[in-house]
Amino acid sequence: MKKTTLVMFASLMFAGTAVALEGNPLAGKMKAAACAACHGADGNSAAPSFPKLAGQGERYLVKQITDIKTGARPVPMMAGQTDNLSEQDIADIAAYYASKAISTGQADPAIVDKGAAIYRGGIADRNIPACAACHSPTGSGMAAAGFPALGGQHADYTAAQLKAFRAAADGREGRTNDGDAMVMRTIAFKLSDSEIEAVSSFIQGLHP
Repeated sequence: MKKTTLVMFASLMFAGTAVALEGNPLAGKMKAAACAACHGADGNSAAPSFPKLAGQGERYLVKQITDIKTGARPVPMMAGQTDNLSEQDIADIAAYYASKAISTGQADPAIVDKGAAIYRGGIADRNIPACAACHSPTGSGMAAAGFPALGGQHADYTAAQLKAFRAAADGREGRTNDGDAMVMRTIAFKLSDSEIEAVSSFIQGLHP
């Protein structure tokens, strides 16, 4: 498989613009206080439906928060939460969460091998590239490029995002903020429910 096709999971959320402002994590801690109810005080959410933000790259977080604010990424549960955030506020919050360490979970042993195979090697006969190509073998992502860290993320959340990308690729309501290249929509469209479940479970237990 050509390396140029190895772009799996180039967003669970997808990258785009660079961080325009330098974020201050100390200021971000105060500004993120309201976020703690869903995402945890340190960015490690307890509820599997809410994403862990700890350890994410600043560029990725700025992109996602900005997309939610502008409506490019509709998230009903976030309605109104980002409306009053300035660019500096967003940069500071991103810097705070980027400074924290993500907690890790456990993969389901019954499907971990299937998930590992997809994450590390993709699915060649369907031109599905390895997740590790963009998100690193350890799941730490590529912060400078804006590719999100995945390792330790809740399996339920990861699976929901993949299904949202897949729905959008099928012309249904879903997630479209993976950019004009439609990287995640194209990849997710090729994944079955069982494959999504397996790779999401593997990701939950993945750590350096």
